[in-house]
Amino acid sequence: MTGLRERTRRAVRSQLAEVAMKLFIERGFDETTVDDIAGAAGISKRSFFRYFPAKEDVVFEGVQALGDDIAEEFRNRPATEGPWESLHAVLREWNQEIEDERRALERQRLIETTPVLRARFHHKRDEIRRQLADAVRTRSGLDAFAAELITACAAAALDCASDEWFRLGAKTDRAELIDRAFGLARPACCPPAEPSS
Repeated sequence: MTGLRERTRRAVRSQLAEVAMKLFIERGFDETTVDDIAGAAGISKRSFFRYFPAKEDVVFEGVQALGDDIAEEFRNRPATEGPWESLHAVLREWNQEIEDERRALERQRLIETTPVLRARFHHKRDEIRRQLADAVRTRSGLDAFAAELITACAAAALDCASDEWFRLGAKTDRAELIDRAFGLARPACCPPAEPSS
């Protein structure tokens, strides 16, 4: 019963987020109220707050679960794979699974043009980065400083690839940009594996 309740809750949160994003894109984030979202979704304002503590949280629906999933996928990579290769593989795969390109572009445009969302985005991203740094440290045996450095390099590579993709209006292959960024940003403490002879 608990599983069904949780699945129902997730489905309602997802539907609310979809309704809200549509309104944010049509009207603007600041111009859309919680009353507007609740009305469009056919629920009360009080019900809205049962699912989201604030309007800003709607834009980042699923981000915490995403951080958990990324860290778990990293931990499940082959033990023979270096931390840089594992981060590259997991973050590349995750980016392939995000929303369709049009929706992703609309969400990124909304975040970039709304200061409160941009601040919340950086906060959420930092939380995920800390989770991932813990996973890197635990799995690879690196000290906290090296794990944080490697994770920060991976985050910077991903950010640069996303910014370029956004700048080009989603008219280029995001995965290719990620591959290029990871190739250029590889930290010296993570040399490429020697080819086996």
